[in-house]
Amino acid sequence: MKKIAIIYSFNTVKTSKIAEKIKDAFSSEDVDMVNAENITPEVFASYNNLILGVPTWFDGELPNYWDEFIPDLEDLDLKGKKIAIFGLGDQVNYGENFVDGLGIMATIIEECGGTVVGYTSTEGYRFEASQAQRRNQFAGLAIDYENQGTKNKERVAAWVEQLRKEFN
Repeated sequence: MKKIAIIYSFNTVKTSKIAEKIKDAFSSEDVDMVNAENITPEVFASYNNLILGVPTWFDGELPNYWDEFIPDLEDLDLKGKKIAIFGLGDQVNYGENFVDGLGIMATIIEECGGTVVGYTSTEGYRFEASQAQRRNQFAGLAIDYENQGTKNKERVAAWVEQLRKEFN
């Protein structure tokens, strides 16, 4: 398997915890942890397999550090790149825009020619709406730390197994 970059903000507590779980689940594979707050187009372009940590802020927005990188991202040719996204959200208190950040990023990646991998089922979640939803799936791994934290380990393990196949 080619080297994988897990890109997320090192300053986010819950996203960092999930990123570490993902890295641990890959165990023997070559994984680099990259701080999204310092990402450059050159670093992003140097990987063919990427995992992006994208929490949803406020009422369905991307975090500032991702929002600021979008113009650079839109200038990149992402053809041939496989990109998985995990997003954090709160389906109870923000059910009208649950993990929207994940969906916003997936749309941008696709518009730039990248292939989004790692789709997961919406089964087991209760929310009103989500930009991450594509039919009966999320365009990545949806994490609700507040309301379903006990499911994180199992969901991450299953997702990493799926990514091992999709990244090849």
